[in-house]
Amino acid sequence: MPLTTLVAEPVPLPAVERKNLPPEPTRFNALTGFRCLAACLVFVYHNRKYWRDSLPVEVIRLLNEFHIGVSLFFVLSGFLIAYTYGEKPLQSPGAYWRYIGLRLARIMPLYWLILTCYYLDTPYSKGAFTPLTYSLAHAFSNAHNLDGLAQAWSLNVEMCFYGLAPLLCLLQRKHLLYLVTFLIALLAAAWAVGYTWHQVNGNPGKFFYPADFLLHSTFFGRSTEFLAGMLLAGAWKSGRTTFLKQLPHKTLIGIAGIFITCYTIGLFPKNIYQHGTDTLPGLLILLFILPVFTVISFAGLMEEKTWVQRFFASRVMVFLGNASFAFYLVHISYVNLKIKSWVLLPDRNFVLLWIVSIVLYIAVEKPIYQLCRRWLKPKTTTHSTPHAH
Repeated sequence: MPLTTLVAEPVPLPAVERKNLPPEPTRFNALTGFRCLAACLVFVYHNRKYWRDSLPVEVIRLLNEFHIGVSLFFVLSGFLIAYTYGEKPLQSPGAYWRYIGLRLARIMPLYWLILTCYYLDTPYSKGAFTPLTYSLAHAFSNAHNLDGLAQAWSLNVEMCFYGLAPLLCLLQRKHLLYLVTFLIALLAAAWAVGYTWHQVNGNPGKFFYPADFLLHSTFFGRSTEFLAGMLLAGAWKSGRTTFLKQLPHKTLIGIAGIFITCYTIGLFPKNIYQHGTDTLPGLLILLFILPVFTVISFAGLMEEKTWVQRFFASRVMVFLGNASFAFYLVHISYVNLKIKSWVLLPDRNFVLLWIVSIVLYIAVEKPIYQLCRRWLKPKTTTHSTPHAH
């Protein structure tokens, strides 16, 4: 199916096409629950080294690539932001800043809280302080992108997408070629900045340099994952999902494809201590093949009534999906290290970290976000939209 069929102007689904579909919130619940799976994959990935001697080599090859949980988050963000907001933030400066304010309110307060605790706890931070970590700008540097909370590099990727998303949606509406050209130009411009900086003074901070850093760890290289989600959103809102509707067993094909793709990436490195995405074939599969199966799985979770859909749409999984951002912030780095200094359970504190995440979600993340929503509420009442994280 030509990609251009996925970029029609977003309009409400006709009633005849909606009549056999469940209400919007129900269809999106499964995607929220799916976030829990993505977070768990990343947790396993970061703890795989503790199981290398006790698991078969082929299993370790698979676990080595469970960083794809981050890719699933990126595709989901692309879908939800494009579906929920589209070009609305471009209607006025006030609308855009309300949109940005809500995105900041969703991510930054909890991140700032944990980051500040880390810096104040000098036995762990060792007196190190990088002001750029508060703006996430440190993640543009290959030398500093793991400063503070190591996982924050992906928050930089998310925030870059949030800032550009309304413009990207506008370009998508005009023509897919405009959107793709713009993303390629962004990557080229970022590389040119880093390369020129390197030629001038060696670029000691390695900002936007080298090229493999751009491809692995910045929005400029990871934009294809967000693009996949945006294309699904455009197709879903316009009702032009003929190919996806005709494809049977989407949930099965999509989720199976995700794990098969993950295992395939793991076949490329020479040993189990390397990543398949460090090779060109593995990286290409991550950026271009994995998003396809992810989109198929999302379509299945929204449309098909299966036990998998019911599982991810269950109250428990939706709740854990909502708490998954907090889990992502605590599963490694400061909070994880702090808890391990007190207690280390056989599950590497997996359950305990989820409990901490739930507390942080209920006590900090959710109330702050709700407060900011009231502050930033537009003067006119708008129609309800699916939850976008």
